[in-house]
Amino acid sequence: MPYEPPFKITSKAINLISLIAAAMERLSIRFEQADGIRLRKINRMKTIQGSVAIEGNTLTEEQVTALIDGRHIIAPVKEVQEVKNAIQAYEHCMSFNPYQTEDLLAAHKLMTIGLVNNPGQFRRRGVCIAGKEGVSHIAPPADRVPFLMSDLFQWLKDTDEHPLIKSSVFHYEFEFIHPFEDGNGRMGRLWHSRILAEWNPLFIHLPIENMILQNQAAYYKALEHSTAQNDSGIFIDFMLEIIIKTIQENKQDNTVDNALNDTVNDTVNDTVNAILRCIKENPAISYEELTKKTGKSRVTIGRKLAELKKAGRITRVGADKNGYWHIEENN
Repeated sequence: MPYEPPFKITSKAINLISLIAAAMERLSIRFEQADGIRLRKINRMKTIQGSVAIEGNTLTEEQVTALIDGRHIIAPVKEVQEVKNAIQAYEHCMSFNPYQTEDLLAAHKLMTIGLVNNPGQFRRRGVCIAGKEGVSHIAPPADRVPFLMSDLFQWLKDTDEHPLIKSSVFHYEFEFIHPFEDGNGRMGRLWHSRILAEWNPLFIHLPIENMILQNQAAYYKALEHSTAQNDSGIFIDFMLEIIIKTIQENKQDNTVDNALNDTVNDTVNDTVNAILRCIKENPAISYEELTKKTGKSRVTIGRKLAELKKAGRITRVGADKNGYWHIEENN
């Protein structure tokens, strides 16, 4: 008999699917506006930084932005490699067939080359996932992985479930199988977005991974509870909530971005303009120097810098101590 993953579709899931579908239609209009390209770039950075940060990578959004732009940064070699690999994987994401094992392996090779011994290959040994209270999950034996993944892909091809359902089920089942020695989390999240992009290509530009990062503990808890209940419906509900939150935050960020872009060049916003003038005169200026020159508190300076970074007006290159600010002239 064909494999059927165990899951229940709740009334909550049905309601969220309706909300997401309507929200995506509205959001598509937003992405077609003049600054849509800049918004996609910001979201790509958030996606990559979020996914690697979930796995313990410490590079900041500013450092990830620098790597996307091809600039050099001073950071741990392994973490830089993780981000560079993720950049490549997401750049090639839409060229992968989400229903083919070979494409999954090719994507894994991009994601992990230079980091693992066998990039692009299923694991050859047993693995277990550690939780706060010890081992939380023992993955199936390595010799079963090719068959389990084949069954999962066949189900993905054949199922009539809504893309929002089947992408979440695949994500959960993928993490349960844990087909690779390393990179399972990054690949599961990448493939989730790739499956959704078959339904609506806009999903490849939504930083769902960043929202998972903000709800990391709940993410792992949803995976664990689904395993304990033998029902990935728990994980489905969680991921649908993550997606609607991502859309809502994206819309809110857009509003903030537009408002900020309107006021940055407005003389009424003296603090913002003063900060930009100081940075232009001295890109390596410190927080302390900014507080002295503007007469504002460190808290106010920190908040305004955060707003400018979120709006894509400035980026931080390098560490707080030895780095510098870069003004994005095109914004």
